[in-house]
Amino acid sequence: MKRCITALTITIFILAIHFQAAGQYTNVMISNQDWPNETSIYMNPKNTNQLVAGANLTAAYYSNDGGYTWGNSKMQSTLGVYGDPVLVIDTNGYFYYFHLSNPVNNPGGWLDQIVCQRSTNSGLSWNDGSGIGKNSPAQQDKPWVIVNPYNNELYVTWTQFDLYGVSDTTKHSNIHFSSSSDNGISWTPAIRLNEISGNCVDSDSTVEGAVPAVGPEGEIYTSWAGPAGIVFDRSLDGGITWLDHDITVSDMPGGWDFQVPGIFRVNGMPVTCCDLSKGPHNGTIYINWSDQRNGTFDTDIWLSKSTDGGNTWSPPLRVNNDPPGKQQFFNWMTIDQSTGYIWIVFYDRRNYNDNRTDVFLACSTDGGNTFSNFKVSETPFLPSQTVFFGDYTCITAHNNKIRPIWTRLDDLDLSIYTAIVDTLLLSSQVEEAIPFAVEQNYPNPFHESTIFSFKLRNSGNITLTVNDIFGKTVALIIDNKWMERGKYVKSFNPAVQNLPSGVYYFSLKGNGINRQRKMIYQK
Repeated sequence: MKRCITALTITIFILAIHFQAAGQYTNVMISNQDWPNETSIYMNPKNTNQLVAGANLTAAYYSNDGGYTWGNSKMQSTLGVYGDPVLVIDTNGYFYYFHLSNPVNNPGGWLDQIVCQRSTNSGLSWNDGSGIGKNSPAQQDKPWVIVNPYNNELYVTWTQFDLYGVSDTTKHSNIHFSSSSDNGISWTPAIRLNEISGNCVDSDSTVEGAVPAVGPEGEIYTSWAGPAGIVFDRSLDGGITWLDHDITVSDMPGGWDFQVPGIFRVNGMPVTCCDLSKGPHNGTIYINWSDQRNGTFDTDIWLSKSTDGGNTWSPPLRVNNDPPGKQQFFNWMTIDQSTGYIWIVFYDRRNYNDNRTDVFLACSTDGGNTFSNFKVSETPFLPSQTVFFGDYTCITAHNNKIRPIWTRLDDLDLSIYTAIVDTLLLSSQVEEAIPFAVEQNYPNPFHESTIFSFKLRNSGNITLTVNDIFGKTVALIIDNKWMERGKYVKSFNPAVQNLPSGVYYFSLKGNGINRQRKMIYQK
């Protein structure tokens, strides 16, 4: 949108109030350069330390250490780069960065197509890109993409405007689809999916927000918002044919384009995901959105699910679990396909009586029947009605590592952040199955020595190391030593190893589990 340990059957329960209050999750600023907003992020499921992210208008970021540190570059393409970043990775390990077009040598070609650029080196560099859906003078906007894990095909959905931003009743918006089977080099001709067209105003009666998902048999699912509320469509033949009649998921009282105090604009468009894990909810389709059905001062986050391929949908479930009357908005959802757990990120004002804003995560471990909520931002921020915040946040997860991404404003300066969320808080039923718990070192940052504390719930062989940002061990504190259950405290003095100032990680390994924490040494 352009308007400016034992058999690990571990059930993650997330959330003890004690850990929330203590600020359990390290926040990392990815960038504060060039007023970044409208964020996207994706994790390599084969190497969860590799992440790539993007932000308006041309920013690309990459991390090789799980999100603790980030490099950056600017996207360039002869097809033009004009925001709405979308990141994804294929089964070959190639990252893709999708965005809007604005060709420099063709001023009349603004939004003339969707652009796909590919990186074969984890985001360090990108090819010039390929175009999708060019149909001048129509304009192409708001894409999203998914990779089919079974055949490595790319599927992209987006909105085509006959003429962007006009109220002319003869001009329409429609949802389009295209696919690629050759690593994004070429794309099938765009086809229209929606039964009911929208207008071109870029508001409630415009069809927007199509996010594709893949089912366990290679089905392609998507949903979007518009004049008919939230509707669903599917293809069972790789995107060649789709339903003749869209399936209604939910009404959307107040529409998808609404106001939240202190935010330039807000939308609640739907996000579609499907469980491909080997868990009990395999094949379940989930749609997540936000709306103001409970009033303009009580925006809420919602989830509906289908267990029959999208034929029928559950009544909307309220995801945020605070008392009524506060604002929750800018949702995004993902599924950890290694566990089937649902993760949703959103902005939240439950703790304040003004416009101060936190970032929360919600997690469901039972197929979307219930959600836990917890705060991941270390401090609140105060947005401004005059500052464009983008149109979405994002979140990625795999193997119990979760990385949300969001925009914040401090003293009228925009920045984008992630949080290091590795699921360590476990339900009491299985807590004892995890061999140890690791506390953050204290003090941190530190100038001389620091203290490591950990609790062994079971006896076993333990290794404690300090590693640099490249993963190289720079200090071996405990070397595969048999230790009885109990709590241990170890002191570490980096001067003994003559270490320079910088970012390090201490890592505790044992019984097939590895837990690490970031620390900062300042001489």
